[in-house]
Amino acid sequence: MEIKPFSEKQLRVLSWWCGNSESADKDAIICDGAVRSGKTFCMSISFVFWMFYRFKNSSFAICGKTIRSAWRNIITPMTQTLKMLGFSVEERISKNYIDLSYNGIENRIYVFGGKDESSASLIQGMTLSGVLFDEVALMPRSFVEQALARCSVEGSKYWFNCNPEYPAHWFYRSWIKNPDSKNALYLHFTMRDNPSLSKATIRRYESLYSGSFYERFILGKWVAVSGAVYPFMKDSSFVKKPDGPFERYCVSIDYGTVNPASFGLWALKEEVWYRIDEVYFDSRREGFQKTDEEHYDALEKLIGKRSVNDITVDPSAASFIETIRRHGKYNVIPAVNDVINGIRLTGCALKEGRIKICDNCVDSIREFSLYRWSENGTDLPVKENDHAMDDIRYFVATILDGDDGFKVFAARR
Repeated sequence: MEIKPFSEKQLRVLSWWCGNSESADKDAIICDGAVRSGKTFCMSISFVFWMFYRFKNSSFAICGKTIRSAWRNIITPMTQTLKMLGFSVEERISKNYIDLSYNGIENRIYVFGGKDESSASLIQGMTLSGVLFDEVALMPRSFVEQALARCSVEGSKYWFNCNPEYPAHWFYRSWIKNPDSKNALYLHFTMRDNPSLSKATIRRYESLYSGSFYERFILGKWVAVSGAVYPFMKDSSFVKKPDGPFERYCVSIDYGTVNPASFGLWALKEEVWYRIDEVYFDSRREGFQKTDEEHYDALEKLIGKRSVNDITVDPSAASFIETIRRHGKYNVIPAVNDVINGIRLTGCALKEGRIKICDNCVDSIREFSLYRWSENGTDLPVKENDHAMDDIRYFVATILDGDDGFKVFAARR
């Protein structure tokens, strides 16, 4: 693992707690800003250095949106570096903690996921000397405040990092708008604060986003989303169905009985997934509703004689998922249903050309032209003309970029 020299802003993160720092008396540090700006890695290393300088035989916490994301984004790269620096690292993955030791000093870090309101109960009753939140803006307020309440040891500190969300977000209003009221050091990062990124890499990231997402993920601004969800999808964005053979097939499904049901058939060719066909059934338009078995018949007709690897389905469609399982013909996976992150991943996949929509998929094309952000100040699209949009999002978040899926474009340029 190669470590480049740190930028000036990264050095501030590494040293803010030191005795000769002007920020040494702060209770917290907040780092927000652009994606790939180098804030997460230097914060995690600084967190460990601080805990070994100030404490021994103490407990700490690192929190991600999920435990898996915390291990992937924080723990694994952090421990690789710590081992290089002479730390002893004992990972207890099944128990969600790691034990660190250096020069006879030992400390323990517990790993938590703050994915919903129920997560707050997981951290209740603990006594911590410090906590680091990775992507704090994706966590519910109840979980964050419960974790902060656990830091009752004298000298404990809080560490936050995140990419921007909408300007009415609770963390932005409570912490970032007025860090002095929380006795916190606030640092804003851009990609230029990450010395490991080349100019070419920065240009590539800049090309992946447009509109409000460009302002958030490239400029690091807390702005409201507005207008079309995928404004770059024009008539010229849709392609002719390529000739086979194809390497793999998958299906993504947004299931509805009263609302429309959208089934998309995906085929892999030369590291690109093509949406080669679809079924779209609107009960209101057709004047009748289908049963689970009737929808399953439509699924089999869509697939035909093809060998389908996986089918990912709206996780709320429990009865239809069970119908597919009961037939025993296909492997079915409940879809990852994080709307905003799924839209971000889908936009990147479309812009990078990792997925392409064939021009015979008329309902997808229609929805791309109509799918818009709500104007009520929240980060949600309008719940209309979104059924093909949802099944495409399920495919990207669960199969293409999912932790349990397979990635067909791992060596991104």
